[in-house]
Amino acid sequence: MVTLRLEPDDHRKVSEAIAAAERASDGEILTIVSADSDSYHDVALHWAVAAMIGVLAFCAWQSAVLASAWEGLFGWGETASAGEVLFSAMVLAVLGFLLALLLFKWRPVRLALTPGATKERRVRRRAIALFRAAAESRTVGRTAVLIYLSLVEHRAEIVADEAVTKVTTPECWGDAMAELIGEIREGRPGNGLALAVEEVGEVLTRHFPKTSEDVNEIPDKLIEL
Repeated sequence: MVTLRLEPDDHRKVSEAIAAAERASDGEILTIVSADSDSYHDVALHWAVAAMIGVLAFCAWQSAVLASAWEGLFGWGETASAGEVLFSAMVLAVLGFLLALLLFKWRPVRLALTPGATKERRVRRRAIALFRAAAESRTVGRTAVLIYLSLVEHRAEIVADEAVTKVTTPECWGDAMAELIGEIREGRPGNGLALAVEEVGEVLTRHFPKTSEDVNEIPDKLIEL
């Protein structure tokens, strides 16, 4: 997976794109970039539990092999009892759990084995939380739109305020998302954000054209968390 990063020139490029987009609209555009949207430690725990269950299932399937191993190591030729076989299985299961948990402490492994649907849900959840904290109902006309990019997951979300959602559909942001994701895949997140801002600006201009009462209510800058 390509590691994405933003340069100072990216901040300038996105800020200029926001200012240009808002010159023709009463809407407000907010851009936030986060290193990631979640630690996914619970995913590591789920995989560790799955490993433990897998070891137990293997021990149940190959109980004769486990009994023979116990007899060879500790039994001095005597037949292993059911309790000894069960104890061996439990020890192996705990070791499997701990080894899997240790492996998943390495972030690249944890991210690689986190399902894509899980990443999408958590990026969306983080985007909504940030929008509520930074932009929701903070403009007079409730015309704010957030473009959120999560770098580690290579995923983005667009969240809009009440007045915007009343006159648009999720499909309205298709071009913006296509521009953003296309540039992300090429390792150019700054370009992607600037292009997405332009597309979002065009949507806002169609529905909320510039009026004389409009003021700049949200700073025209890229916020990096």
